[in-house]
Amino acid sequence: MSIRSKLFATVALPVLSVSVAVPPAVADSLMKPFEVAQEGGGQSDQELLLQQQRQAEEEAARQAAEQQRAAEEEAARQAAEQQQRAAEEEAARQAAEQQRAAEEEAARQAAEQQKAAEEEAARQAAEQQKAAEEEAARQAAEQQKAAEEEAARQAAEQQKAAEEQKAAEEQKAADEQKAAEEQKAAEEQKAAEEQKAAEEQKAAEEQKAAEEQKAAEEQKAADEQKAAEEQKAADEQKAAEEQKAAEEQKTADEQKAAEEQKAAEEQKAAEEQKAGGETAPAVEPQPQTGEGQPVPGTEQPQTGEGQPVPGTEQPQTGEGQPVPGTDQPVTAEQPQVQQPAPEVVDTRTEEEKVKIADDPAATDETVVLPVENGAAVLDSDKDADNAGGNQAREERQKLREELRAKEEDAPPPADDAAAQAAIAAEIQADLPQKIEANLNEKGTRVDEAPVFVVPETTNIVNNTVINNTVINNNTTVNNITNNITEVKIVEQIDNRVILGVGDQIFVRGDDRPRLRYDAEETYYDQLPRGRTRETIVRPGGYRIVTVYNRYGDILQRSRVDRDGNEYLMIYAPERDEGPRPAIIDVGYELPPMRLRIPVRDYIADVSDDPDRDYYQFLAEPPVERVERVYTMDEVRHSARLRDKVRRVDLDTITFPTGSAEVSMSQAKTMRKVAAAMEKILAKDPGETFFIEGHTDAVGSDRSNLVLSDKRAESVASLLTEVYGIPPENLATQGYGERFLKVRTQDAEQQNRRVTIRRVTPLVRPVAQR
Repeated sequence: MSIRSKLFATVALPVLSVSVAVPPAVADSLMKPFEVAQEGGGQSDQELLLQQQRQAEEEAARQAAEQQRAAEEEAARQAAEQQQRAAEEEAARQAAEQQRAAEEEAARQAAEQQKAAEEEAARQAAEQQKAAEEEAARQAAEQQKAAEEEAARQAAEQQKAAEEQKAAEEQKAADEQKAAEEQKAAEEQKAAEEQKAAEEQKAAEEQKAAEEQKAAEEQKAADEQKAAEEQKAADEQKAAEEQKAAEEQKTADEQKAAEEQKAAEEQKAAEEQKAGGETAPAVEPQPQTGEGQPVPGTEQPQTGEGQPVPGTEQPQTGEGQPVPGTDQPVTAEQPQVQQPAPEVVDTRTEEEKVKIADDPAATDETVVLPVENGAAVLDSDKDADNAGGNQAREERQKLREELRAKEEDAPPPADDAAAQAAIAAEIQADLPQKIEANLNEKGTRVDEAPVFVVPETTNIVNNTVINNTVINNNTTVNNITNNITEVKIVEQIDNRVILGVGDQIFVRGDDRPRLRYDAEETYYDQLPRGRTRETIVRPGGYRIVTVYNRYGDILQRSRVDRDGNEYLMIYAPERDEGPRPAIIDVGYELPPMRLRIPVRDYIADVSDDPDRDYYQFLAEPPVERVERVYTMDEVRHSARLRDKVRRVDLDTITFPTGSAEVSMSQAKTMRKVAAAMEKILAKDPGETFFIEGHTDAVGSDRSNLVLSDKRAESVASLLTEVYGIPPENLATQGYGERFLKVRTQDAEQQNRRVTIRRVTPLVRPVAQR
């Protein structure tokens, strides 16, 4: 092989092989020496070869170093890229996990919210469905009730029409038979009269002769009688003049003695004032004559333990000024003098009285309290005793026996609805419309409270009998006939008027100031037919709406809350507004009452049984049926009506003689009774309680009437101001000494009392809704 061939094999061929693997520039550098060698030819092949070989080795080393460095840089770059990619993948993985966790948490919360929303929607839907079902049931019940009431009314009308038709047919047949009989009797009478006329003519002629003889004799006797009567009249006139002179002398002596006593008392007061150094003006002393006389220091309301509870103090009206509650001035008219009550002698032993009190239904006798000198339990029996004594008791016992024989001895009603079962259905049918009409009827606003008129009377004859049964004018010895021609204003004291009706007196107060307690606003509207509507707005937005007639009687009283819900309290169908009869007792239309329950279940004495359930007692229904809805005025003036409902005697309120004040220590004893009343009102805000005031028999009738009315008002104010009983749920009336608990004319603590009755079933239809 030649040098050229060796050079090519050892140098050029490797360089070629390298140039294939390296860039063109590198390849050119490798090939350049070879090309130079060929071109120069000056160097030997051996040197050239060595030189090329060294250059190739250097270039190879350099290339290797560059490749190694490039490989290391590539490896570092790849490592960095792998590390960065791993970090990015790790970050992406963590971000993905966090996102997935957040999405899962959001999904969980959304699911819980959706579930809660679904449960709330389901609950609301269930409540709405329940309310709809209840409303549908209520409407269905009301529709069914209305349909039943309509069917009952139609059936009653059909039955009534049939009965009236039958009665008309029977009456027609009876009239025809009676006409035939009367025709026959007339013909027979005519024949008899013709025969009788002939006989009478003959007898008349004979009688005429006898009468002429008798007339002459009677004329002579009349002349003698006239002379005797003239002599008697002269003697009586002389005696009357002597008696009048004696009475005038007695009156003058009494007046002189009174003036001397007054002067002595004034002198004594002046001396005491001088000795004590007081600067207050002298006060005219008032005689302490008994129950009805004022006690010094008891006129102004006070507060605190042992002090009077706040009451209602009214301004006085002077002589000749209009009387509050009337449109007439004060007068000095005197009623007829009332005769003293006849004595009642009760021969029954204490054991017999206790036995009767435990089971009154077993006897027809008058039931009395089983205490010494105990009066009759029923106030209507007290009235009979006062009027007729033992004779009245015997008459009433006979009537009770007759009633027991005629009809079954029915037990007391089970509830108020049963007690009112006799009330006509048509009263209930249009009651809501009438109530709404009275509330919304358009009237004329007036600035001041109206003044009510005194009831008018025109020759009214009130025929009553001591057994409380009305009869005709064919009177017997047992009848009491009151020919009432005028209601007289006897006296005016503060805001009370004493009215005289025949031989009786009554006190009439104005309770509107008490009703306005805690009122935010009070206004009046004048309505047609002399009526007045009073509206009292109380805190909380509820209203008390009362419609009065022109005499002050309550036609309707309702409580309306701020949502428009109406609670009927008192309602009486409106009567003819013509001249009104005097104050009468409509209970005289009813037979004497028979008490069918033990006295303990009829009268609750707070002092004897302080732990009794007074809610259960007051919630009990009437003890006998109620014939119709009565006015509050009729209840006030009828003991027979009030006897239908039970009573609570507040005998823990021990009034001092002549006082109407209640101390706070005694007011606390009313707590359980007040709580029972509050519980009843929470169930039905339309309930009405009647508070009666009573005195003992010491003092005058007039002063006792006023005092008893003040006592009733004091207790009513106490119930409102201390225990929160709304004043509109309370009605008051004083009766003086008329209904004694113990028959005595002496001072007796048990007779100085206040009584509470729940009279709702007497003054309001039960099913008013």
